[in-house]
Amino acid sequence: MYAEVKLNGNQASFLTKKLNIGGKRVNLAIWDTAGQERFHALGPIYYRDSNGAILVYDITDEDSFQKVKNWVKELRKMLGNEICLCIVGNKIDLEKERHVSVQEAETYAESVGAKHYHTSAKQNKGIEELFLDLCKRMIETAQVDERARGNGSSQSGTARRGVQIIDDEPQVQSSGGCCSSG
Repeated sequence: MYAEVKLNGNQASFLTKKLNIGGKRVNLAIWDTAGQERFHALGPIYYRDSNGAILVYDITDEDSFQKVKNWVKELRKMLGNEICLCIVGNKIDLEKERHVSVQEAETYAESVGAKHYHTSAKQNKGIEELFLDLCKRMIETAQVDERARGNGSSQSGTARRGVQIIDDEPQVQSSGGCCSSG
């Protein structure tokens, strides 16, 4: 299911996707603001109940990397360490034009407790792995939170914020990969 959501004349993409991971079905609700500044003030609407965030920068654009750092500060301030962060260097197909070093990006990601990824949306490289890994991390975080609270309730901790884990579902694999609309 894919929908365009209009907010005061602006648009943000909203996508829902179901994945099967380790015998469990995970339902994702994905908001994509494309990093546009006009959405910054509306950020809390999108991320207040989020379990994970994918923050993408263009490896050929140092300014886009600085914007990711600002988003990380905001997300950590508002949501603490309960949110799984992914920092993504996109456009690896333009390696010759790189302005953000791999070392700088990976060191930064590690310093803020995020995981760093390398992708090319143009060549569809690293995208599916990114989403699958993020989902696995969100499931692990939800399960640790449930055990820490000792009640095993699906309404505890991070699960309350939207991680839906459904056991014993049939293993249906989408032919379009993890990110296709359908």
